Amino acid sequence: MRTAYTSDQIRSAELALMARLPEGTLMARAAAGLAAVCAHLLAGSCGRVYGSRVALLIGSGDNGGDALYAGARLARRGARVEAILAGSRTHEGGLSALREAGGRAYPYDAARARELVTGADLVVDGLVGIGGSGALREPYGTLARLTEETEGLVVAVDVPSGVDASSGRVDGPAVRAHLTVTFGAYKVGLLVDPGAAHAGAVELVDIGLGPFLPDPEVAALTGDDVADLLPRPGADSDKYRRGVVGIAAGSDRFTGAAVLSVAGAVRAGAGLIRFASSAEPVRMVRTRWPEAVTTVLDPSLVLKSSLDEVGRVQAWVLGPGLGTGPEAHAVARAVLSTAVPVLVDADGLTLIAKDRTLLRRAAPTVLTPHAGELSRLLGVPRERIEARRLEHVRRAAAELAATVLLKGSTTLVAEQDRPVRVNTTGTPWLATGGTGDVLSGIAGALLAAGLPGYDAASCAAYVHGLAARIAAGGGITGQGDAPIAALDVAQALPEALRTL
Repeated sequence: MRTAYTSDQIRSAELALMARLPEGTLMARAAAGLAAVCAHLLAGSCGRVYGSRVALLIGSGDNGGDALYAGARLARRGARVEAILAGSRTHEGGLSALREAGGRAYPYDAARARELVTGADLVVDGLVGIGGSGALREPYGTLARLTEETEGLVVAVDVPSGVDASSGRVDGPAVRAHLTVTFGAYKVGLLVDPGAAHAGAVELVDIGLGPFLPDPEVAALTGDDVADLLPRPGADSDKYRRGVVGIAAGSDRFTGAAVLSVAGAVRAGAGLIRFASSAEPVRMVRTRWPEAVTTVLDPSLVLKSSLDEVGRVQAWVLGPGLGTGPEAHAVARAVLSTAVPVLVDADGLTLIAKDRTLLRRAAPTVLTPHAGELSRLLGVPRERIEARRLEHVRRAAAELAATVLLKGSTTLVAEQDRPVRVNTTGTPWLATGGTGDVLSGIAGALLAAGLPGYDAASCAAYVHGLAARIAAGGGITGQGDAPIAALDVAQALPEALRTL
């Protein structure tokens, strides 16, 4: 499992470690790791380190010292290294090391900065470290914008300048790195958008902080973690032991959502699916997924909060394409009145936003909103949620007493008093209609198989993202380069599960 920490947690760990080491040891370790990564990048992009052009953006903090010492190592290997000193002070030891190795350093000048940055093969961002918060001051803001104009590679030191290391917030101009070299442990802001989008690939350099780190604020499951959590049938399994999931989805207007949510559950390995809806979505599901046991809901029974006609289930999926009228509200009340776990998505979330009493239940509830749906649930503008995703997914989990999976460019899973889990799989091609319906079916199947809501949501997001990569042609690591449809994701689920 990949764990991430706030800047305060990192600082405390660094202080505890530094008390046991000679002065300067941590910076030397960080600089050595940074230089090694930069040399590898230069060898790949230029074919060599010798003769390459490296521009260092140097601020007043310790990460400016890291960049200067790393620059000195590159200069000793023959790189032309030039530093732009943008801070009110400069790390003296690092500056001396750079100059002794043959590198050059200049006070900030706008024209020279533009020339050096745009002409560099590699730009190293050492402006602001993990202590930075809020919008970048000048000239840091100008230098951050300049990094978007270079054709060279951009490497951020510890965290891209302008990104809040503890939350991922970006309040103004920020460096958008191809790669971030982070020291000791992952920072929360490197895994959570919008900061994650600025970090690029993240390379962790071990400097010995491990024994001094507290419980993490954020965690990301790996493939091995998911493989350990996923249910696996045994020799004595039958369809009931593997999990019976009920799906209340679709309407005469939105039949596709019904088909896609059932597709997710079928391909994720549900033992049995009981699908309940109005006549037209039931007909569509029967045609496409004959494995599902279908029921046309009797409105008079639903209005009495009775789902006895559907049969027993171990978990419910509620909401995709359901509609938001009185009959849909009655279905939602009936499903949420049951004593089994319920996953609520799409129209189900709209119904809850209008009637919070639907959430008064003892059994576990998983909510899977995107930012717009969470906006309605919390009464907070969507833009604020997008800017502070971590803050709002935590608030939602606490306020709604539920497991909350916030969908988006980085999917977050929150449950009160647990680390927020960040999903690391997926592809931008997932931004297409119906993929969320497939996700709800996957998560519902895992809930019915017995996984707690926190694990079911986390594993579903991981497998869903992995299947999307496979469908888009990226395999299990790349993001792919082909458009996909929602049903493609469902069809790729068996392959995604096989790889795990």
